[in-house]
Formats: sequence, structure tokens, C-alpha cells
Amino acid sequence: MKKLFIFLLIFLVVGAWLGQLMVQDPGYVLLAYKQTTVETSLWVLLLLLIVGFALVHWLLNLIGNARLPGDKVRSWRSNRNRRVAHNKTLKGLAALSEGSWWKAQRYLSQAAERSDLPVVNYLAAARAAHEQGDTKASDALLAKARESSPKTEVAVGLTQAELQLERGQLEPCLANLLNLRRRAPKNTQVLRMLKDTYLRLEDWLALIQLLPELKKQHVVEAEAATELERQCHRNRLQQCLQPLEDSSDSDEKLRTLSRSWQAVPQALQRDPELAAEYVELMRSIGAEHETESVLLDLIKRRWDAPLVRLYGLVQGKDPHKQLEQAQRWLKRNPDSAELELTLGRLNMRLENWGKAIDHLERSLELQPGGEAAEELQRLLLHLGEHERLQQLFKRQLLQTSTALPALPLPPAEEAREESAANADTGEAKATS
Repeated sequence: MKKLFIFLLIFLVVGAWLGQLMVQDPGYVLLAYKQTTVETSLWVLLLLLIVGFALVHWLLNLIGNARLPGDKVRSWRSNRNRRVAHNKTLKGLAALSEGSWWKAQRYLSQAAERSDLPVVNYLAAARAAHEQGDTKASDALLAKARESSPKTEVAVGLTQAELQLERGQLEPCLANLLNLRRRAPKNTQVLRMLKDTYLRLEDWLALIQLLPELKKQHVVEAEAATELERQCHRNRLQQCLQPLEDSSDSDEKLRTLSRSWQAVPQALQRDPELAAEYVELMRSIGAEHETESVLLDLIKRRWDAPLVRLYGLVQGKDPHKQLEQAQRWLKRNPDSAELELTLGRLNMRLENWGKAIDHLERSLELQPGGEAAEELQRLLLHLGEHERLQQLFKRQLLQTSTALPALPLPPAEEAREESAANADTGEAKATS
């Protein structure tokens, strides 16, 4: 309100000043052209010029608007389509997040035809169709996404591979991902999905070859990469014998298994779990003598209790030398329960029953329960050592009953026998 008042005040002042100028000196203007002359005052001429400029400006705008009605209509339609596409996209994305798959597919598909970025709508609509189990509609929407924006081939391909992996279409998914890897060799999402696909296909060799790139692009952490590499080589060892026929001899099986083991990196060959797996596979094909040599080499590189335990299960070329080797280890490892178990088994193989019992009992002292208890029970049972077997059972029971609640129990057998004897003595005295 104040601004309007100030404007009117200024307008009145300027108008009064101009009116005073017109009264004092109206001016004189003469325009002559050939035989025609026009006389007027200066102020009238200025007024005519202003009015003429306004008329020309109005006529030009009128002509311009009359010539371009189609552009305005097209602009109006474009803006309207953009608003409609925006609203339907919002509704479709909201339905997608809520799990209303059919509604999401309908809104997103309709919006894609009017959207500035139709590929986004088509990809989201393809996901909605996939969630409904409509494979054909999902693939058709993905094809439209690819056609609408050829530059987004990697994004569309990744979405398609993800849906194929969820459907269990492993072979088409692999072909798709390999194609994407050629287009984007450093894309971490492509590499991650390739890893998952190889795992589902159990293609361990391909996964081993992919591991360096997974590490380089930081797709998996160092610890996870080591575990994945261990898993791949373990499964390769287990699968290497499957292609061989049942009629194949042990030498051929051993050569095949040895080749697979040589393909394992040196660092992993020292891994106890993987080495134990290799040794168990050698034992399964009957290569006992070769297994002994491998075990000796592995234990020489690195002392490992599980491998020492396996050494007691292997039937070497010379059982006496095998026992001597284990006894040499005992000097450096006197408190190894696994080594005592191995010595017990090696003595059983040589029928040194007394020494076997001593080593097995020593193993039980170091580590109660487990295989040592079972071996000792079996040995005592076959030797007829029922009293020692009974004592072993009692000792095992006491060792394993620590987690049981404190409850009242009847007296032990010795206490019952002593009580009965005292009762008999008392009756005899009373009779006398």
C-alpha cells in the first residue's frame, strides 16, 4: 500500500512538471515532404510516436500468435503428457514398493510411453511382471527398455540377468553376463553376478579363473576371497574323480587326483582342511602308501593335529617305520592328544596291546572322549578286560555329567554291597 502511494505521488509530480513544461513552451515541429507539410507541437508528436509504437508492437504479437498455433498446442500436449507420465510413474513406484505388482506394472507401462526416461519405467515394470510370474511380459518389457535407450544396454542386461538368476535360468543368465562382461569388463555388479552364477552352476574351474578379477576390482574382501578359493579347490578335488568310470584302476585315479592337487596354489596346499580332504580322497581310492608319503611331507612343512590323526589311519609300507616316525614326533609334541591316539592305533596295528592301551589312556587324559575313548573301549572289550572297561565307562560318565543338574541318586553299587554286608552281620549278632 505504501509503495502504491509513493508511485502515485511520483506520477503526479512528474505529470505536473510535464504539464508546466507544455504550458510554458508547447514547441513547434514542421514535417515537409514534396508538396505536403504537417505542422504540430512537439508534445503532440511525442504522444503520437508512443501510441504508434504501442500499436506496432500489438500488431506484431497478434501476427506471431496467429502464425504459431500448432507450436503452442504441441507444447501444451507435451507438458500435459509429462505431468501424466510423472503422476503415473509415482503411482507405479509406490505400488511396486508396496508389492502391488499388477498395479505397478500397469502404471509404469503406461507412463513409459509418455516419459522422458522410458527405460526406467520399463525396467521397473519388468520387475513387477517377474514378481507375478509372467515371464513373457517381463521379457517383452525388457526388450522395449533396450529399444528405448540403446545406451543403457548394461543396465538392462543386468536387470535381465538378475531376473534369469531368480528364475533358475542359469545357462541363459551366464551367456548374458559373459556378453555384459565383454562390454563392461570392470563392472563390479557384472562380476558379482558372474560369481553367484558360477556358484549355482558349480563351475569351480571358471570361478577359480574369475577370482583374480574379483580381488582386483574389490568385489569380495580378502578373507572371503581366500575362503571362496578354498571352497573351489575343495570341490574340484571332490569332482575330479567323477568323470572316471568305475572300471578305472587305482593308478589312473591317483594320477587324476594328483593333477588336481598340483593345480592348487602352494599357499593353499598348506591349508590343513584342504590337505586333509586330499588325503581322505587318496585313502578312498586305496592309495594308502602314497597317502603316507603325502602326509609325511605335509606334516614336515607344518605340524597339524588333524593330519597327525590321519597318519594313524593310513596303512603305510612299513608299519614299524611308521610307528618310529610317530614316536620321534612325540619327543617334540608330548602333549598332543591326536598324536597319542595315532600311536595307540599304530601299536594296535602291530598288536602291541599294552602299549596301545597306554597311549589311548594318555590321549584320554589330554582330551577326554572322542575317538580315543571308542578305540580303548573296543580294544578292552576284545581283550576281555571287563573290569578296566567298567572303570572306563564310569570315568567317562563322570567326565560327561558335569552339565547335569544336581539331583538325588541311589547309593553306588559298592555302598549298597557294604550296606547289605553290615545288615547281614547285624542279623547274625541278633540271632546269636
